Amino acid sequence: MITRKRLATGACALLAALAAGLFPTGAAADEPAAKESPKVELVLDVSGSMRARDIDGQSRMAAAKQAFNEVLDAVPEEVQLGIRTLGADYPGQDRQKGCKDTRQLYPVGPLDRTEAKTAVATLAPTGWTPIGPALLGAAEDLKGGDATRRIVLITDGEDTCAPLDPCEVARDIAARGIHLTIDTLGLVPNAKIRQQLTCIAEATGGTYTSVRHTEELSKRVRQLVDRAADPVVTPVAAKGTDRCADAPQLKTGLFTDRETFGQHRWYRVDVLPGQELRASVSVSADRAVNDDYGVLLRAVTVHGREIVRGSEAGDGRTDVISTGLRYPKPPLDDVDGDAKPAAETVCLQVSNSFSAPPGVKTTPGMPIELAVDLVDSPDEASDVAAFGLGRGWWLLAVLVLAGFVGGLLWGWLSRWRVAVWRTN
Repeated sequence: MITRKRLATGACALLAALAAGLFPTGAAADEPAAKESPKVELVLDVSGSMRARDIDGQSRMAAAKQAFNEVLDAVPEEVQLGIRTLGADYPGQDRQKGCKDTRQLYPVGPLDRTEAKTAVATLAPTGWTPIGPALLGAAEDLKGGDATRRIVLITDGEDTCAPLDPCEVARDIAARGIHLTIDTLGLVPNAKIRQQLTCIAEATGGTYTSVRHTEELSKRVRQLVDRAADPVVTPVAAKGTDRCADAPQLKTGLFTDRETFGQHRWYRVDVLPGQELRASVSVSADRAVNDDYGVLLRAVTVHGREIVRGSEAGDGRTDVISTGLRYPKPPLDDVDGDAKPAAETVCLQVSNSFSAPPGVKTTPGMPIELAVDLVDSPDEASDVAAFGLGRGWWLLAVLVLAGFVGGLLWGWLSRWRVAVWRTN
């Protein structure tokens, strides 16, 4: 006789088997050894100027603490994270002591979120701004091993401990060949601060961002921590042209260029049948610009017919604006087994609508970062496709089947319960 317990057990077993088929968890015996965990150290300015209340109605320090809490909640498990402060302990006027005021608040390693948040909560704006010594200390904190290493510096002012120029410190760190990247975030839109922080970042291949809101700060720091967990390839210089016919031929990779205000730059990519072109572009406003701006990325044929485009626009101060596009080229139905299918040349056009206030230099052009990827089309059984994307129809069919079986079992169970109720 079929009992309720046996029927329920059978239903659970069937659904568990379906789940195991959809989402296998076993690891192959020949998988390569895991890479060393990336290391990130957040360097926070805790100098006296962080008391200023000009970020969303609260002090710079309060905004930084709030952003840190949100970032700590979102740190990927594989990232080893540490926190270093500058200007957090010495409140006096002795320059020699003030310029040594940097310490590691939380050691680089597996993250205990509660412990790290508690350490940050104790901070109060105090002293000087020894950026150079803090960067040297952070480089020591991250030394050892072959892991990806990144320093994220958050500050609201210039270094106050010259002649130890933090830009020279960054260049010295880069010259060591330890592949350590420094990204900088400025909390004050000041030209002199921007120049110093941009120099620090560029010396190590990092980025500079000006942030004026807590949400922007949190979002940008999370992006940089995630980038350490999933590092991008080293950018390669590529000089775009004024027309597609003369444009450089690009393959999969990350490319850098410069583009003046309102300029168009052209690049070429060959796409084979059955491949999908994925491209994105970021334009950095490394100087003061007017409100209302945009960036456009177009894919066109060699004859000028537009295939697809991506665009993004904004209104207000920004440092980076990005957009992207995807172009899947269908596979050929009839191909001679010995013949190699011909590639289609796709022209990529990068345009911007930035303009500058009077007195701002328009040369050299603004930095461009262009990412190009060629993958198997999602229609093909490739490892790029994933459940819900390239194999969406297959997944939908399985889910319909699972729903049908579950409904059937539930119907049997309901009929059995009615039969039992009638006999009683």
